[in-house]
Amino acid sequence: MTSESEQKEPTVKKEKLKGNIISEGVAVNNMDKKPGKNRIPVYIKKHVLEYEKELKTLQIELLKLQNHVKDKGLRYIFLFEGRDAAGKGGTIKRITEHMNPRGARVVALDKPSDREQTQWYFQRYSQHLPEAGEIVLFDRSWYNRAGVEAVMGFCTDEQNKRFLKYTPLFEQMLVKEGIKLFKFYFSVSKSEQLRRFNSRENDPLKQYKISPVDRMAQDLWNQYTIRKFQMLTETNRSRSPWTIIRSDNKKRARINCIKYLLSNIEYEGRLPLEALKYDPEIVISGIAEIRLMEENLLKPGDMPG
Repeated sequence: MTSESEQKEPTVKKEKLKGNIISEGVAVNNMDKKPGKNRIPVYIKKHVLEYEKELKTLQIELLKLQNHVKDKGLRYIFLFEGRDAAGKGGTIKRITEHMNPRGARVVALDKPSDREQTQWYFQRYSQHLPEAGEIVLFDRSWYNRAGVEAVMGFCTDEQNKRFLKYTPLFEQMLVKEGIKLFKFYFSVSKSEQLRRFNSRENDPLKQYKISPVDRMAQDLWNQYTIRKFQMLTETNRSRSPWTIIRSDNKKRARINCIKYLLSNIEYEGRLPLEALKYDPEIVISGIAEIRLMEENLLKPGDMPG
């Protein structure tokens, strides 16, 4: 015979929850909690839990790395480039999420002012270079001149050519001065870029990410591909190589980008390299990307973004 409380067990109305209303990390932090009066069950995909657990482990490693950089007085630049909506900002956010902001700084510059337009091109970026014990992450960088500026006509052909000629020399100076430079290009497919644009336009929390320049990216896809090839060919050097991150899957792109960073920097207490092994289908060398593009120059629309 059932009790009165069992007979009156409430029914739960099932509703489809739209959008990412649960913040990243909440699922893995609450997965072992017990049922309670003020708690409700939420179903999370297994791969999301696996991603959050792996991300947390890597973020702990990033803190070890930051402590090492501070203790040794090192200077690091993590530079992120790529097409619009390629996932650069999301990866930067996960890298810096738990870092001490006093030693990890994100640089995301707006368009140059009238005064800055009269300066030496690298001048506005040079003032943001890291000091001892600091990591600086560039969310877009001096490579604007090789991509957006060149495609949109914000610089002349002569300015673009000079940029491609002088950039390897500029970066060689940085490296010889002791700055450790990592350059990442996030590569997204045309169809995935369009899907993300549509998502941004429909999400009031993401609409700030859409600009007139972004909306033209699809129509100018082939021109951006040509500029990307020129940029890689002229600036992929042994002292400052490019690393390509295939980013159609944002979560896998973030995880593998962080693993690449951690596995290529020695610091105290680092996990075994086997635990930091990255996916070679997602992390591609600059020279491999150049070869792929050389083989497909006549069909730029079919190449990775």
